[in-house]
Amino acid sequence: MSKHVPDTAAANAGLVTTREASRRDHKPYQVRHLDEVDWETIRWPGETGKMLFHPSLEDPTQPNAGILRLEPGAHHPEHYHGFAQVWLVLKGDFVIDGRTCTPGTMLYHPDPHFEGEFRTETGGEILIVQYPGPTTGERPIYAGRFNMEKRKSVADERVDL
Repeated sequence: MSKHVPDTAAANAGLVTTREASRRDHKPYQVRHLDEVDWETIRWPGETGKMLFHPSLEDPTQPNAGILRLEPGAHHPEHYHGFAQVWLVLKGDFVIDGRTCTPGTMLYHPDPHFEGEFRTETGGEILIVQYPGPTTGERPIYAGRFNMEKRKSVADERVDL
């Protein structure tokens, strides 16, 4: 038995708005290139990242979006997130929550979720986009996770947020 999923294009076309579309009041897109951002230390062993976009006081709903670079042997324990995220494996082989993920594998983590135990023997790169949880409203965390001066031990990292 399949569940009916409504056509969102048709539903959107039926919406009534009192606003005329105009570039006067829109937020323009933003552009970054990987070469414009330095690699930063991430909280888990063997991980560095280039977050091209991330939340700030000026733009708190911006996603964490960029590339994770993982050295052979990189790993992290299972941990909780209240935000949502999408990953695309670009290079390398990863065991994520017991499942092997190779280049071309996309993962979607709804909110809230437990991000499963993660390991790689090959190292590689993953494109990640973390965004505010549609159901929880919790936002991704950048400061103190993606821009660390010095990594803490895994035992000292919080796994509950």
